[in-house]
Amino acid sequence: MASLSIRNVRKVYPNGAEVLKGVDLEINDGEFLILVGGSGCGKSTLLNMIAGLESVTEGEIRIGDRVVNDVPPKSRDIAMVFQSYALYPTMTVRENISFGLGIRKVPRDEQKRIVERVAETLQMTDLLDRKPAMLSGGQRQRVAMGRAIARDPALFLFDEPLSNLDAKLRVEMRAEIKLLHQRLGTTIVYVTHDQIEAMTLGDKIAVMRDGVVQQFGSPQDIYDNPQNLFVAGFIGSPSMNLLRGRIGPNGFALEHAGVTTMLALPPNLAGLHQREVILGIRPEHVTDAASARAGAGGAGYHPSEVACTVEMIEPTGPDTLVFAWFNGARLTCRTHPRAGATAGRPLTLAFDLSKAVLFDPATEQRLI
Repeated sequence: MASLSIRNVRKVYPNGAEVLKGVDLEINDGEFLILVGGSGCGKSTLLNMIAGLESVTEGEIRIGDRVVNDVPPKSRDIAMVFQSYALYPTMTVRENISFGLGIRKVPRDEQKRIVERVAETLQMTDLLDRKPAMLSGGQRQRVAMGRAIARDPALFLFDEPLSNLDAKLRVEMRAEIKLLHQRLGTTIVYVTHDQIEAMTLGDKIAVMRDGVVQQFGSPQDIYDNPQNLFVAGFIGSPSMNLLRGRIGPNGFALEHAGVTTMLALPPNLAGLHQREVILGIRPEHVTDAASARAGAGGAGYHPSEVACTVEMIEPTGPDTLVFAWFNGARLTCRTHPRAGATAGRPLTLAFDLSKAVLFDPATEQRLI
């Protein structure tokens, strides 16, 4: 295993297109790094540069104690798992896993031991004599992972490996990859556009947009403390509610069609009087008033209660997602299944602004 250091890395193509604009990332030996962002943000380009499939225009990539900018892919001690599986269709699972070992002249007895160990780790011993056409999508992805594990590299690279799988398989394979990382203690860089994968798999997340890392940190820190509006809206499912208004002496004022609604602010958010802000609050911090009252404890700040009009509901079992209109703003809320939310009917919602964050409308950066 190895640490990974990316320092001021830029990628500019001959036509002048700048894809990466000075990326700085550091992960320790054994950490799981997620590169997440929308299409065209530069995450796959960065992965390919780590792998040696793309050249570095400027900056430094270091794997362990070695700068690898000019090192060919085969000499970087990496293994890559692709979205398309990239299995040899005429070979069995056993042959697919051992193919790279044969190229490296590993003795046959050792190849057999490695394949059996990998198959046991991924719970696919009974699949070793099948060919890819006889496997499900999840099994094929497991074989692709097994081929990478067999190499025992310093660094694993995953390029959107689950995007070809159906929803149930994605959840199962996500758990497989998480358990694999826990068992092997491997250093992994994983590219995805799916922020659920990012939150559940990574030790560290780099949220990317237009070739720039918007925020780098632990999943929980990024979720709780987004540094700008892009991160706030991108990380989280459903995404954070963003309300434009003004901080006044009596709280957060939201105005629409001549009507002003005031939400009481806790002391930590009340220091920006008479300033236009965008207030961000997660759906789980806007709930039905009855549940909020039942869960309230202690004195001091209490959530504001406001009557809203329910537009639509999405029951999920343990809770119900409610989409409601609040003074011209559309809200997503998590309520108790028995809260009685009905489309087209009013519902009193409680806003726990002790968990809210404030952004500058002009710069889109975090204020508090």
